[in-house]
Amino acid sequence: MMTEATWEKPLGTVAPISQPGSRLKFLIGGLLILGAVAYLVISGTTSGAKFFITISELKANAQIIGQSVRISGAVIGDSIRYDERNLIIEFMIADLPSGVENLADALHQAVSDPNAERIAVRVENQVKPDLLQHEAQAILTGTLDANGVFHASELLLKCPSRFEESKPDQSIVNPAA
Repeated sequence: MMTEATWEKPLGTVAPISQPGSRLKFLIGGLLILGAVAYLVISGTTSGAKFFITISELKANAQIIGQSVRISGAVIGDSIRYDERNLIIEFMIADLPSGVENLADALHQAVSDPNAERIAVRVENQVKPDLLQHEAQAILTGTLDANGVFHASELLLKCPSRFEESKPDQSIVNPAA
């Protein structure tokens, strides 16, 4: 004997019909999220478009005083002063010339040109780095004070003479041979 079974959906469990405004709410919410993401992408791209500003641009814009900026310049070796006891580094940097392809040449031109824009830099609570030397490229993040001194909170240095690539026609010669 076989029993027949049927399955019927009870009347009280019918899914509610969506209200006409609920789709509009989801559409507006999605557009707001999309707009916020687009704004963040665009503002991040435009603010990061320039890695650093030049010393000339820094000195020409009085509105930058007190604002955190990133600058770059060539270290003038004779100006380096280091207070070992208080961990204070002070030095001058010169504005890099534009249009020079070789970084080593640009650094040399910058420190050799007495008419190049220069700015005093002060770095506190940092041990003097080995790469802080004459004609090194300094990339600094910090603020300019009213006296024209740049107070760096971050100091990055590049010394192109240490990392020069050898040219194809150069060979390594052993001086002891």
